Amino acid sequence: MACSNIRYGAGVTREIGMDLQNMGARNVCLMTDRTLSQLPPVGVVLDSLTKHGVKYKIYEDVRVEPTDKSFKAAIDFAKQGHFDVYVAVGGGSVIDTCKAANLYASHPEAEFLDFVNAPIGKGKPITATLKPLIAVPTTAGTGSETTGVAIFDFENLKAKTGIANRALKPTLGMVDPLHTLHMPSRVAANSGFDVLCHALESFTALPYNLRSPCPSNPINRPAYQGSNPISDVWARHALKIVAKYLKRAVRDAGDVEARSSMHLASVFAGIGFGNAGVHLCHGMSYPIAGNVKTHRAKGYNVEHPIVVTINCIILPFKNLGSVSFFFFSTKSKDDAGRVLADTLRSFLYDLEVEDGLSSVGYTKEDIPSLVKGTIPQERVTKLSPRAHTEEDLTALFAASMKLY
Repeated sequence: MACSNIRYGAGVTREIGMDLQNMGARNVCLMTDRTLSQLPPVGVVLDSLTKHGVKYKIYEDVRVEPTDKSFKAAIDFAKQGHFDVYVAVGGGSVIDTCKAANLYASHPEAEFLDFVNAPIGKGKPITATLKPLIAVPTTAGTGSETTGVAIFDFENLKAKTGIANRALKPTLGMVDPLHTLHMPSRVAANSGFDVLCHALESFTALPYNLRSPCPSNPINRPAYQGSNPISDVWARHALKIVAKYLKRAVRDAGDVEARSSMHLASVFAGIGFGNAGVHLCHGMSYPIAGNVKTHRAKGYNVEHPIVVTINCIILPFKNLGSVSFFFFSTKSKDDAGRVLADTLRSFLYDLEVEDGLSSVGYTKEDIPSLVKGTIPQERVTKLSPRAHTEEDLTALFAASMKLY
């Protein structure tokens, strides 16, 4: 099991300047995006750095839904800056970009594909020691502050992939629930469903003792190891919180209890899936993100097409009867999958999630390319508890065209 250190509490971000001072930081790289750079979470961090005399440079060109190109731009900034500590203030896009910048600045001789997951990249082990990274998450969804994973759109492949290694884990995740009060309603909904999918998929992943082959050396053991007794504890607890608080968090930005609880649920689910992994749902979502045409998700201030509710749109609910008790009770085990599917579909409908892939610009003619983009995602698809063929993927994409 691996996890970042976590510090939680309202206003805890004010301590970051002291943390950096205690580390002896002399040249800090602060990464964020252009929208967040104008919002209170970044302001609080900058005030703390200034108050404690910490020298820093800001990189605010992080792309929401990063690409290999945007990763490389951040990496170049990091290499030129010779930083000794990194701070990421933002959602998963910012934190993942900062992880990549830290990684490649610490391996200046490496080619970009060296650490990208196989078979898309070479999946080489990380041998150098990375610089400390403090993550300050501003959304309640990705759990990136707890994991050793950095995800990006590989533009040539038109699919998402990533880098997965425990060495990428932030040194410290500063989880300040006050930051989530600035999330627009749609961002709260979309990131909340990310928590749901992380918890459901890690809880239902192939068990760790059935994963194969066993690595010949511990350095090659994957970050995603399959469901296990410890990850299950975190996933189950995250699911309970989602069932209780997600709707409240979406409907009332001022509901501090609900938004704080969802922020913690994101951490809990991150600890779970950061070690157990996700599986088919995420693997299928990657080519959807990479092939997006014109759709722009509501609530996101971006200039490029973006779709962000992919996982919950295609989650194969009927295989998840074992987690039904988080949302309802049923006496019949055989009925659990069907009832859960209906319950979650209603959950999505109540929170106005897009009505399937057709509502974000896809048609049945796109299915072959989506299947093709799913096949290389072995890092996650191999953890599916059920074997699948191209025909199975085709049927799942077709069934996901419309939800309601």
